[in-house]
Amino acid sequence: MSVDITGNLSLPRSSDPIGLAAVVALALHALVILGISFDVSRDKPPAPERTLDITLVQPKPDPKPAEDPDFLAQQSQQGGGEETIKERQTSPLGNPAATPIPKPALELERSGSEQPQAQPKPEVIATTRARRVERTPPPKPEVKAKPRARLSQLLASTQMEIDRLTAELDRRTLSASKQEKRKAVNASTQEYRYAAYLEAWRSKVEKIGNLNYPDEAKRRRLYGNLLMHVAVRADGSVERIRVVRSSGHKLLDDAAVRIVRMSAPFSPFPPEIRKEVDVLDITRTWQFLDGNTLFSSR
Repeated sequence: MSVDITGNLSLPRSSDPIGLAAVVALALHALVILGISFDVSRDKPPAPERTLDITLVQPKPDPKPAEDPDFLAQQSQQGGGEETIKERQTSPLGNPAATPIPKPALELERSGSEQPQAQPKPEVIATTRARRVERTPPPKPEVKAKPRARLSQLLASTQMEIDRLTAELDRRTLSASKQEKRKAVNASTQEYRYAAYLEAWRSKVEKIGNLNYPDEAKRRRLYGNLLMHVAVRADGSVERIRVVRSSGHKLLDDAAVRIVRMSAPFSPFPPEIRKEVDVLDITRTWQFLDGNTLFSSR
C-alpha cells in the first residue's frame, strides 16, 4: 500500500496477497471500532411506552317504554340488573316470607279490589339498585268511643252519692252520741259514790293477790312498787290493764296484771254512777312487801 502525491490511498497490486489481506483486515477493524458506542444510562430501565386504547361503541337506540309494566318505580331502572325472572326486590335484612307485601296500586286497579283501610301503607324507600325497603309502622291501638251517659243515669248517680254521704253523716252522728263517758279515779278521789266503789274494788284485788302471791317472788325475795292503770266497764268487766310505771322486775309486773284478771269481774256500777259514767279509769300504786303481801298505798 502506498500514498501518492495527491494524498489518495492506493491499494497494492494483486501480486502481493499478504498486503491485500492486511489492508482488508485493517478496514474491517476500523469499521467495528468506529461503530461501537458507549451508553452511560444503560442501567436505567427503559421508559414505559404510553399507549391509548380507544374503544368504539355504537350507541344503542332508546328502548321503547313498556306498555304493560309489571312494577312501578320512582325512577328509570334501565341497567339495574340482568335477572330474567320477575321478582319484587325486598330488604336483605328482612324476611319476605314472614312479612306480607301489599299489592301495588296498579295491580289493585286491574284486579278491581280495593285496598283495606285497616292495613297501614308501607313506607317505601327506593335505592339506585331498585331495592325497596318496606317499613310497616306498628298498628295504632283502637280507641273505643266511650258511650255518653244519659241524663237519667247522671241523676241516679248523683242521688246515690247523696244517699251515701247522708248515711255517713248519720253514722258519725250516732257514733258521737254513743261515745262512752269515762271518769278517772284514784286514791285521792273524794266523791263518796266513787270513793266507796274504789275501796271495795281495792279490797278485792288485795285479797286475791295475797292468796295468789307469786311463789317465784317468794323464793327470790323480790320486792317493789308499780303503778298500774285498770279500766273497768259499767258491768264490772275489765276493758284493759296497763303498767304505767314498772317495779323493775318483770316477774312482779306480770304477777300484778295476773292478779287483777283473776279478781274480775268486779261489782257492777251503782245506779248513781251508771247514770254519769260508762268506764272508770282506776290508777293505783301496788306494793309487793317483805312479808309476801300485796298492798295498795294510794
